[in-house]
Amino acid sequence: MAWIYALLIFIAGAIVGAFATRLSNKGLKQQKELKKELDKSKYELEQFRQELVDHFAQSSELLDNIAKDYSKLYEHMAKTSTELMPNLPEQDNPFAHRISTLEAVKDVKESQDEQPRDYANGATGLLKDQKPEVVSEETKPVAEESKAS
Repeated sequence: MAWIYALLIFIAGAIVGAFATRLSNKGLKQQKELKKELDKSKYELEQFRQELVDHFAQSSELLDNIAKDYSKLYEHMAKTSTELMPNLPEQDNPFAHRISTLEAVKDVKESQDEQPRDYANGATGLLKDQKPEVVSEETKPVAEESKAS
């Protein structure tokens, strides 16, 4: 009789175990599918971001090229209008009042292209207890005159 009870307990345990395994496998299977979808979505999002970065980089380059070409075209039109029509009054020349502005913009661009210096003009006085004398390009003649007096 003891072996009948043991057999019944074993069968009941097997049924409960199979039922528990079946329930847990559905959740595990669903979890694996969700993880797979999440990884796929992350990959697609990263690809989209990279494509977006590439798109904006290319767009920026194209816009820069357009701006340079437009500037060259405008400069060409301004120069040729003054060369081909030298006797034309300034008020009749559509580029005349903008030529000086164009040159000013060109000078600003050239000054921005210069690399910054990694040194100062003269001694800075960092290692002394005195205040440093700052000499810029604009105040250089004034500073030299005050030393000479």
